[in-house]
Amino acid sequence: MAIYTPRGIKRQYHLAKRFFAKKWLSRLHPTQLAITGSQGKTSVTHMTQEVLSSIGSTVCTDLALDTTFNVPITALKVMPWTKYLIWELGIDHPGEMAHHLEIAKPSIGCVTGISPVHTDEEHMGSIETLITEKRKLIETLPTDGIAILNNDDVHVQKMADHTKAKIKWYGSSTDCDMSVDLDSIQVSLEGTSATFRLQNKEFVLKTGLIGVHHVYTIMASYLLAYSASKKYIVDIFQEKISHIKPLRGRMNMEKGPLNTTLLNDSLRANPQSTNTGLKTLELIKYEKGKKIAVIGEMGELEHPEAEHRKTGELLSKLNIDFVIGIGPLRKFTIDEAIKNGFPKEKTAYAEDIFQAAKLLESMLKPRDLWYLKGSLLRNYKRIVQLLNNENVCCKEVMCPYDHCGYT
Repeated sequence: MAIYTPRGIKRQYHLAKRFFAKKWLSRLHPTQLAITGSQGKTSVTHMTQEVLSSIGSTVCTDLALDTTFNVPITALKVMPWTKYLIWELGIDHPGEMAHHLEIAKPSIGCVTGISPVHTDEEHMGSIETLITEKRKLIETLPTDGIAILNNDDVHVQKMADHTKAKIKWYGSSTDCDMSVDLDSIQVSLEGTSATFRLQNKEFVLKTGLIGVHHVYTIMASYLLAYSASKKYIVDIFQEKISHIKPLRGRMNMEKGPLNTTLLNDSLRANPQSTNTGLKTLELIKYEKGKKIAVIGEMGELEHPEAEHRKTGELLSKLNIDFVIGIGPLRKFTIDEAIKNGFPKEKTAYAEDIFQAAKLLESMLKPRDLWYLKGSLLRNYKRIVQLLNNENVCCKEVMCPYDHCGYT
């Protein structure tokens, strides 16, 4: 479970880049912010960047690059006039966070949440190791720094004793520095809104991002931007987040095959993001056609069967018209859903993307809304290509997301 580094001449080039990045950044003094967590960190990074860029010169990690390469590349983009530097620090092996923090020196850190992703033996090995690694971000914050933590995540709550920095909490409790009224959440294909409470004031914020989980994106991003700018920024914040649209493959709406509407969430999958995606599908008021969930397997889990069964338990409580599970692990999801009361006639199982495409081709009607949940290495967006009668270059179960073209 070693940290990945290039080999041969590429390794020498990478090490040289890290050396110069560390030296270069040590001479500059932007306000550094870092975001980590098992889910939501890319959306938080994206939203925070949009807001801070309107206040001052901002550099941010590339949202599409692996963090190992991203960190030195980002550091070398910083200029003397850069005011804010935003790091998205993803990890999937022990020791990686410390490796990133040799260059990144944030004074403000955020942990969005913990989900058992990368907890298999080839990666972290356990959720306990994952928590320990993620926690290193706030452990290294200075005493005058700020740790922004999700109070609704029990694992993140327990991190509070491991930082010297001042803590700012966000969540559903009114005791938090920023809180949300969960009953006020409204989700549509145009975005998400809710009532928030901050400094004893209530106000409604709306974003173009789609999903119940984005109320947490809003709170984390606001506290990050506010802590960095040290300004009351509600008006600027609302203007910027209202125009933000979902990134491709992260709960974005597309015109789907066969004259349907596709809610494309096929880029990443973990238990928490799958659950929030399914809850979002149920919450969206949609009367033009059926609401169908197409969910693929989740990888890199310490307890894969148990986690896939938990999805089935949740499904039994949701009002969704039809569910298709793809891959052997999703058999557990379908079985558990039926066992807990979800109608068997509203479920189907597909061994692979090809069976899934045939099922969808036979059942999708114009104006149906379908939710596609997949993961990076299984590339379920190939289902869309098949339904559009496009060639799929890879017929393997494991296919990197960027391997087969997608326009």
